[in-house]
Amino acid sequence: MKRILAVALLASAPLSGVQAHGNHGTQVGIGAEIRHELADARKEVRIDLAKARRELETDNLRLDKGLRFGQDGTRKQARNTALPQAEITPRGDFLIDGKPQAIDGGQRRQLLAYRGQVIGIAKSGIDIGQRSAEAALDAVGNGSLFGLVVGAMTGSLERRIERLVRAEVEPGVRGICRQLPALLQAQQRLASSLAQFRPYATLEAGDVDDCEKQVRRDFASL
Repeated sequence: MKRILAVALLASAPLSGVQAHGNHGTQVGIGAEIRHELADARKEVRIDLAKARRELETDNLRLDKGLRFGQDGTRKQARNTALPQAEITPRGDFLIDGKPQAIDGGQRRQLLAYRGQVIGIAKSGIDIGQRSAEAALDAVGNGSLFGLVVGAMTGSLERRIERLVRAEVEPGVRGICRQLPALLQAQQRLASSLAQFRPYATLEAGDVDDCEKQVRRDFASL
């Protein structure tokens, strides 16, 4: 977001020179610089998020950091700091402090299924972030140079970006909320099957029930 707004503000400093002298070359130069910055920003967003998706697939899934849903997510995060580091590898191994735990074939399948569901939710979050960033860049890129300058100076550009981002984020977050019941069921099955996993089964029924309510509260305050 900071880079996006910086792109908009590029035009504000030389505005008086453009108005006083009608310097079309200067205006064209500024416009070209903004277009270049927008293109770089889009590329940066896509590269960073593509990297994040790859890391989700190839890295171990950390469990001790917990799933932070609901109003008590921060409290759960603090509680989980006392737990040893736990991970699910891409092969379905379950590690505690880096040491593989004894599991059977059925437990491995459950671990892989749970890992896949968590990664699916994380990817949904990444997709939301990408759509939001693209919407914000579109808001900056559309319109005339003068309109961009005025919008940056008056704050209307930032407000337009916020509206567009909200329109992208809210439905996506609700979609994540609707994935939680299935994740809770998978977590409960795994906790019943594998005792070492139980301390890391932090998602609760109340979190699932409160998720969309919290989304409504959060977006109502914007």
